[in-house]
Amino acid sequence: MHAIILVGGRGTRLQPLTDSRPKPMLPIIDVPFLEHQLRHLKAHGVTAVTFACGFLPNQIVGYFGEGARVGMQLTYVVEPEPLDTAGAIAFAARTLDPQRLLVCNGDVLTDLDVGLLVREHERMGATATIALTPVDDPTRYGLVRCDAATNAVLAFLEKPTLEEAGDDRYINAGTYVLEPEVIAMVPEGVRCNIEREIFPALVGKRLYAIGFRGYWNDIGTFPSYLAANVDMLQGVFGPGGHDGNRYIAPDAVVAADATVGWGAVIGPKAVVESGAHVVNSVVLEHARIGVGARLDGVIVGEHGVVEDGAQPESGSVVSPGVPGGLAPA
Repeated sequence: MHAIILVGGRGTRLQPLTDSRPKPMLPIIDVPFLEHQLRHLKAHGVTAVTFACGFLPNQIVGYFGEGARVGMQLTYVVEPEPLDTAGAIAFAARTLDPQRLLVCNGDVLTDLDVGLLVREHERMGATATIALTPVDDPTRYGLVRCDAATNAVLAFLEKPTLEEAGDDRYINAGTYVLEPEVIAMVPEGVRCNIEREIFPALVGKRLYAIGFRGYWNDIGTFPSYLAANVDMLQGVFGPGGHDGNRYIAPDAVVAADATVGWGAVIGPKAVVESGAHVVNSVVLEHARIGVGARLDGVIVGEHGVVEDGAQPESGSVVSPGVPGGLAPA
């Protein structure tokens, strides 16, 4: 099975962390998010991936190359200009022989069974099949309303009120299977959105959706990025098994009397000074946590500095790219 992963966005909700690297290359514990995603796809039968790139593609190419690191065949295409979701998918797909494709957003950490999704797509004779995931608050998303008996998609509700949503709680999970005729619907060289333009046009034309329950996290906000790290530490996603539900990179420097506790990730070449206390926080590479500083629920960006004695507010981001060093998450 061949997959296309969308990795071209600027990741503006995660700035300044994404000012100098693509969002999918942000680390979750000790490797980039994309590596976790690729290993999950490989475990479910995906053998080849084409990355639809845009922002800073050389970082992705330089890290993964042709795929030896993950045991997959990897190729890359770079949009000449932003083409939106459907445009990016079609731009990548047209570099391949016409075939059924799995498409994944490059910012969703999930244990979704993509093998089952593909099998159900084939069983139903679908033109396109959307994976769905339940959410507690549907008003923040676009709901997908389906026929309970056939799984045929009936309608899309964009950011509905609770009254409009009723009992529906399933949203597009950012993973879908597409037949070549879907690619043919996308105009060449112009912006086109698959959620707002292509999928609605397919209603009544063998468009199906399958609901999944399991882990699902769009890492594109500061709280969800922090949660992804903590969830992986605890084994909520992935194997877990980290010492004391924390991670300290082998080349990080932590003072003997500093505390690195539950839910803390200390990245490569980071320094945690004497008396500092770090819990439920992510400290990226080359950052420094000053003497006696206290962090709980904080993200410290690459080369970020928490001054001696500082206690950043929970939900803050400390980064050289933020005037004054702090930004509310």
